[in-house]
Amino acid sequence: MNNLFNDDNTPRGTDLQLAWAGVLKRLGPEIPSAWFERFIRPLEPTELRGGVAMVNVPGRFVLEWVKERYLGTIQSLLSDELGGHVVIELVMQAQEKKPTLTANVTPIPASTEINNRFRPAERFSFETFVRGQSNRLAFAGAKAVANDPGNKYNPLFIYGASGLGKTHLLHSIARQILDANPKTPLVYVSAQQFAEEFVNALQNSRMDQFRRAQRSVSVWLVDDIQFVVGKDKTQEEIFHTFNHLQTLGKQIVLSSDRAPKDLYLMDERLRSRFESGLVADIQMPDTETRCAILLTKASQERIELNHAIAMFLAENVPGNIRRLEGALTKLVAQASVENLPISLDLAQMMVEQYYRAGLLAKPGFSQIVDAVGKHYRIAADEICGVSRKAPIVHARHVAVFITREITGDSWKHIGGLFGDRDHTSMMHGYTKISEMMHQDKDLRASVKMLIRNLYPDA
Repeated sequence: MNNLFNDDNTPRGTDLQLAWAGVLKRLGPEIPSAWFERFIRPLEPTELRGGVAMVNVPGRFVLEWVKERYLGTIQSLLSDELGGHVVIELVMQAQEKKPTLTANVTPIPASTEINNRFRPAERFSFETFVRGQSNRLAFAGAKAVANDPGNKYNPLFIYGASGLGKTHLLHSIARQILDANPKTPLVYVSAQQFAEEFVNALQNSRMDQFRRAQRSVSVWLVDDIQFVVGKDKTQEEIFHTFNHLQTLGKQIVLSSDRAPKDLYLMDERLRSRFESGLVADIQMPDTETRCAILLTKASQERIELNHAIAMFLAENVPGNIRRLEGALTKLVAQASVENLPISLDLAQMMVEQYYRAGLLAKPGFSQIVDAVGKHYRIAADEICGVSRKAPIVHARHVAVFITREITGDSWKHIGGLFGDRDHTSMMHGYTKISEMMHQDKDLRASVKMLIRNLYPDA
């Protein structure tokens, strides 16, 4: 890639907008689509001077979210696109005051507002969802709900790790229902978005309008419900909204990265309601399903991809479906840049360059315990030992939390790693650290730093 900077690090004919478009294209497959549209798409690069890129952000909530989760990744991608090191400075845009609603202004009916603000993503439909053993129950449940909303599997709770197709199914449900009747009052909202809008409604004395928008619906789809864990007032609002809609026989569909029983800090009343309908999981797909997903995506994008290359990528690119599809995008881009056909040799070279190191870098249990031990200056064998001294117990709980977050292993297996401890003690340690992290910013920063140093992609 040609360097786009002069010797003094000033831009040389740099098209910042073009580079930013490249960043969005590369970042899109790595982030849940709801997050991408809500937090990444609104970012607006305005100026590049002296190696500093100014990027406008529409509000403090988005600024803090981007800064905490993806600023480093975006900065690295933009530097790569521009061919030189760039530092991003996020600039919060001044918010224009909205006019106060008066008696002379007619409010928009809730159902009209709902249908105007959400449209299912074009690429998401039941037809483009690749079924396999890993997602069969979730697909069948979603299809049944779309065919007869409110009368079967209500609520429908779909859970699984990030990037396996939960959002795809929620959009597919919405698409089929709206295709059948475009006037159906329907809400699709991420839990994070629900929490943000709820807080704004509280601050601006607009709770009646907020509740009308969420409750005057026939179908209520909530993505990533785990993000309201620890937000007591938001959970209370979701509880009452859930009860209101269920009493009226309205369809409720929720998704999460874990089963209801594993949402330890969630209000017990909500957890029991989530389990009252169909709970369906999506697991990591087998190699054949991963291959089929790649071939389907290639067909949609009109990419000539033979079965052997798709199978190679399915077998050798680690991670979820979003990352697998990102690998296909990267392969196509590399073939285009180098003016080469998409071949098995090119795929092998790309996997070796971009994915093999990441696969080998995944930390094991001993690495996790060693890292925690060094951080707290406690020997690894003491962390896995029987001591009940408070500093050692705390370090042990942190190690349990990180082990669960990175490996996703069962509590029984994790208990075995920590000296054949009972699975309930492992759950207790994880829950305790989760609760403490909500209150203690220093602990939260320490745990995130440990995970980042252990496994940068985690």
